[in-house]
Amino acid sequence: MIMSSTLNSVPGDKRIRAYVTAAVALALIAIMALDTKVISLTELESAVGFSPQQFAQETFPEIKAYVENNAVNASVLAPEVLQDTGVAGEKYGVAAGIGHIVPVSLSGVAVENRGGVYTLEVADVPSDIVIRVQTGPAINGTTLRDTTGNIQFGDFTNQIEYQDVGAALNDEMKRQVLADISGQELTGKTLEIVGSFTMINPKNWLVTPVSIAISE
Repeated sequence: MIMSSTLNSVPGDKRIRAYVTAAVALALIAIMALDTKVISLTELESAVGFSPQQFAQETFPEIKAYVENNAVNASVLAPEVLQDTGVAGEKYGVAAGIGHIVPVSLSGVAVENRGGVYTLEVADVPSDIVIRVQTGPAINGTTLRDTTGNIQFGDFTNQIEYQDVGAALNDEMKRQVLADISGQELTGKTLEIVGSFTMINPKNWLVTPVSIAISE
C-alpha cells in the first residue's frame, strides 16, 4: 500500500507517532458514530418549537375557503344589520368576544385612501353605513384568526402564540392576496371583495379581505 510504503520510509519514532495518530482518529470517528442520533422531521420541529408562520401558511387556505363559502352579499346584510345587529350577527357570523365576525362579499368603488384603508361606495347599501377595506401595508386585528370560530386560545401553549398566529395570518393573507395590488393607487377603481369584519358598530364595517380584485 502507498501509505505503508510511505510510512516505512520515515524514521521509526515518527512512523509510530503517525500510526498512533491514525488510530486515535479512527477511534474518535467510531465513538462519534455510536453517539450520533438520527432525528426525524417531527422531532426536529418539536425541538425548534411552534412556528406561527408555518401554521398560517397551512391554515389560511382553509380560512379563505370558509369565508368565500359563507359570505353574504353586503346589499343583503346591510338592512338586516341596521334592523337588529345581534340577530344578523348570529345568523351570518360567529361570536368573537365583542360582537360577531361576519363574512361578506361586495363590489364597490374606492373613494378615499387613508394609509391603505379604502372607503368604498357600495351600491344598494344605505349611505349611512361606512364600508372600508384593509389593503396594507399594515393589517390590523385578528379577524382572520377568529372568523371561523375554530381557532381557539386553548389550542396554543400561551397568549403569545395565540397573538402571533393572528399576526402571521395577516402576513400570509398579504402574501397570497394583496401582493398583486401592493403599491397601486386604487382610488376611483371598482373592487370585488370577499372578506370578514367584526360587527361592533353596525354602521362602520372594516373588512379584512381574503380575496380582492380590480374589476375594471
